Amino acid sequence: MKKIGIILNGVTGRMGTNQHLIRSILAIREQGGVKMPSGATVQVDPILTGRSEEKLRKLAEAHGVERFTTDLDAALADDYNEIFFDASSTLHRAKFVEMAAAAKKAIYCEKPTAVELDEAVRLANVCRDAGVKNGVVQDKLWLSGLRKAQTLINQGFFGDILSVRGEFGYWVFTGHDENQPAQRPSWNYRKEDGGGIIIDMLCHWRYVLDNLFGPVEAVSCLGATHLPERIGEDGKPYSATADDACYATFKIKGGIVAQFNSSWDVRVRRDDLFTMQIDGSLGSAIVGLRKCWVQPLGATPKPVWNPDIDQPINFFDGWQEVPDATQFDNAFKIQWEKFIRHVVEDEPFRWDLMEGAKGVQLAEAGLKSWEEERWIKIEDLG
Repeated sequence: MKKIGIILNGVTGRMGTNQHLIRSILAIREQGGVKMPSGATVQVDPILTGRSEEKLRKLAEAHGVERFTTDLDAALADDYNEIFFDASSTLHRAKFVEMAAAAKKAIYCEKPTAVELDEAVRLANVCRDAGVKNGVVQDKLWLSGLRKAQTLINQGFFGDILSVRGEFGYWVFTGHDENQPAQRPSWNYRKEDGGGIIIDMLCHWRYVLDNLFGPVEAVSCLGATHLPERIGEDGKPYSATADDACYATFKIKGGIVAQFNSSWDVRVRRDDLFTMQIDGSLGSAIVGLRKCWVQPLGATPKPVWNPDIDQPINFFDGWQEVPDATQFDNAFKIQWEKFIRHVVEDEPFRWDLMEGAKGVQLAEAGLKSWEEERWIKIEDLG
């Protein structure tokens, strides 16, 4: 059985540890590796890299990872390590991608790939010019709820899709009450550190919209910093300089209108932290992270507006849950396996750094729309 060394850089953070190390790479190792198109199996062998030897050692010991180092140059110089993955902060990503490209490693990284479009395109071109395979995390495409929605679209359930409405977010505590500590890192709320919900979430909405409904052609976006002060990891207050809420409307090629609200200042009264409603001429769907409900035209109720009486229709009753037709694995793990097959046996993988740049493009356009209070057209990156 072939083994492939994978450099995991900057995975001591919440997302890197949980989704990429534990639920992806270690889960792949536990299942015996990745099955290749040829029928062969490739096992993964991670090496953790980062700045803090203590954090790396604790993480490695906790999860049975034998290899870790603060010497990234040495890890990149080792031919055994064929893949470099980066989950460090966005502002540090460029130097790591450049180092890995120079070392001729296949490169896989978290989104956003940069905070500015020019930089995101430049990094995509760095990988292209170096001739290295590359990819960006676009995990939501493999969530079971969105995969069920994609199946419905493919089957023509909706007829002509008219509109899409998404609601994402939850209440992130400010930390002022010691009994309710903040559940997100403070850099998320500082623009100077690459924070902000627009740069974070519009990168997601770009690949969701592009892949499920069609290319995004224009955006109108309003951002806000609803809570101007939060408490940092040091227990001291700091000024929130980045947007913590975003209200955006998108024009999709073909006439579909999409509206997505994203907020870290909203209390949840819906089925999940993210829900998306798709309305079509023949039916509608409510899509969550894992579940999906549908209402066809023939089962659509006929409400009558009368505010003087209690609503006689229970609108939740007219929806049917889409059953699980297959077993759905972790979304991050699915894309990891696809990328490994791409590296080892050249299986097609279209979610490269230029696709990641499209997400940065939409986020940058959203910020510009907010600043200039106007629609911004989305040009083709080619």
